[in-house]
Amino acid sequence: MQDEKFEIPHKYLLCGLTVLCFLFIIISMLFENSFGFCRVITDKTIAPMQKGITQVCDFVQEKINIWEEMQNLKSENDALKQQLEQLNLESKIYMEEQLELERLRELYKLDAQYKDYEKIGARVIGTGSMNWFDNFIIDKGSNDGIAVDMNVICGNGLVGIVTDVGPDTAVVRSIIDDSSNVSAIVLNSDKLCIVQGDAKSIADGYIKVLNIPKEVEVNEGDEIVTAAISDKFLPGITIGYVEEITIDSNNLTKTAKLYPAVDFENIHEVLVITQLKQSGE
Repeated sequence: MQDEKFEIPHKYLLCGLTVLCFLFIIISMLFENSFGFCRVITDKTIAPMQKGITQVCDFVQEKINIWEEMQNLKSENDALKQQLEQLNLESKIYMEEQLELERLRELYKLDAQYKDYEKIGARVIGTGSMNWFDNFIIDKGSNDGIAVDMNVICGNGLVGIVTDVGPDTAVVRSIIDDSSNVSAIVLNSDKLCIVQGDAKSIADGYIKVLNIPKEVEVNEGDEIVTAAISDKFLPGITIGYVEEITIDSNNLTKTAKLYPAVDFENIHEVLVITQLKQSGE
């Protein structure tokens, strides 16, 4: 068997040295004049040790202070981040409320513009397209008096027509849909034309006006409105404004680009005219 080597644990050795140091200090204080050699030993051994211990303690305390300061700064930073997030949220809510207020003001003006028609306000709650409101769903239905073929307006004019109704919702087909055709006239003219929905054209910011008689004077900026002859659309509702006119190849009619009276990328609230177009009206 190998001889086991006896070792004194470090903690016991440290405790012993500490006790020994204190003994030297006490002896030095009690016998200051009699035991000069104790002072010498104390000065040579204890003093440097005390200095080292003091430096270590100061270093540790400094690190503790720095750590506490960092923790305080982190807490303050977290609190400031929360305040900033709250302010950003409040700012977004405020901006959304301002935008909604502006839209409601526009609806109020539109309501006054077509004051002869009874209307119901509704919110858009769904759309069939990612970018354009060619077909969308509103939060009002038959329980609110909504019926198929009721005209829908917002912005500065005609949006479209109700095509399907449930108890609490309804589907609106807008005039930019490919299947939409609206009988119209140039304002202050009795000559008919057709406003045709076109998903490709609206991507460039306009819809088409077809079959304008060549002899009809049409200028850029002229207003196009729904015609009385339409079987579903009420007369006199603004559809849009002429931007560009070209003569068709048959040399009998014109085609125009129409800037719509409604922003079909952003529809949030609408007015549904509850009066249906009567035959012969």
